[in-house]
Amino acid sequence: MPVDQQYYREVASGSTAEKLLIAARDRIYQDFIAQMQPCAADEILDVGVSDVINDGANVLERSYPHQHKITACGLGEGIGFKAAFPLCRYVQIEPNTRLPFDDNAFDVATSNAVLEHAGSHENQVLLVEELGRVARRVFITVPNRFFPVEHHTAIPLAHYLDGTFRIACMIAGKSEWTDEQNLILMTRKRLLGLAALVAESASAKSSNPMSAAVGYTGLSLGPLSSNLYLAFR
Repeated sequence: MPVDQQYYREVASGSTAEKLLIAARDRIYQDFIAQMQPCAADEILDVGVSDVINDGANVLERSYPHQHKITACGLGEGIGFKAAFPLCRYVQIEPNTRLPFDDNAFDVATSNAVLEHAGSHENQVLLVEELGRVARRVFITVPNRFFPVEHHTAIPLAHYLDGTFRIACMIAGKSEWTDEQNLILMTRKRLLGLAALVAESASAKSSNPMSAAVGYTGLSLGPLSSNLYLAFR
């Protein structure tokens, strides 16, 4: 079984949930293109690709016209991924460690729906810093806590508060999602704080400061949109 199969438990093939997921990730791809403006020659790193092959996973590989310019990283062996996207280079990585690439090895680095699973604030900082180390431009997306339905459990509204989310998950038999090691619910405020911390650290190390932008993406509902993005340029 793919190591990330647990993230797709609530998304049955052909369901309304899958259709909404596809729509959200198609919008994420559009915002990736708008923010990063990759050209045909750019080398792109995609960290956290899925070995679950469906219409909602791996939107960059499904959509980008220059698939051979993508280096994809995942925690598993990538057997399904490599079969589905043979033009991509696949590299298996370990979680919460330095990426196995040189500084500025890529023009663009991206990561979708990974940062919330880093396990701690320190690991989140490490991931963002590593993406910024290996690429000149970075685009990261996460689920928005204030979207009315929690992405991993399909529980509506209860996730707005930690206490009600714990109770709802306990009742639904999904208490593993209340453990920060498995899920950190992300808000725009939290993402802005993370961006400021990483940008400050990068500026202290380099005379070329990083410019960060945080915005809404995915299903467009203003502050209740399904996803958030963090872009460094």
